[in-house]
Amino acid sequence: MISILIRMLRRLISEHAEDTREPQEPEASRIALTWSGEPGRQEELTHGMLLDRAERAAAALTRLGVRAGDRVAVHLPLVPESVIATLACGRLDAIRTTLPVSLTVPELVARTRESSARVLITADAAFWDGAVRPVKPLLDHALARSATSGSAPDRTVLVVNRCSRPVSWKPGRDLWWHEALGVPAATH
Repeated sequence: MISILIRMLRRLISEHAEDTREPQEPEASRIALTWSGEPGRQEELTHGMLLDRAERAAAALTRLGVRAGDRVAVHLPLVPESVIATLACGRLDAIRTTLPVSLTVPELVARTRESSARVLITADAAFWDGAVRPVKPLLDHALARSATSGSAPDRTVLVVNRCSRPVSWKPGRDLWWHEALGVPAATH
């Protein structure tokens, strides 16, 4: 379904780029996503930017071994990277599994085990209810508990830098999202 949406967006952009009958703003430069977060932050992505980042994310997931039918677990707050991850999974025909940030560690253990995802996408932290809340530390605890049970596959964790907070790091497992996509880190 997502791959159909991406093809439709691409066709719409190319049709408008070729249409010279009337001057209008090309679809690629029109705002596709507006995100408002805390504290008073706003981000806008055009159709072109959204497609570019989805392509980069799909390429990064491919380099990490994700193929059609594989699961990618997404443990992100409601941020633009969550939409980008969804579009990237659609490009690859991979299955996006959502791990809500409200889950407790025991719930994350169960959901990550059930998902069998080899790639997980999370954030360093997130703003909600007026405070910075940990996101990755909860996933780290869940993955550590899964590892002690002996049933955890080798996993890669892509970390979205949302709050620029110090975060624990497991070399060989954890990678920065912006580095994997080859885009500059956002300043928050």
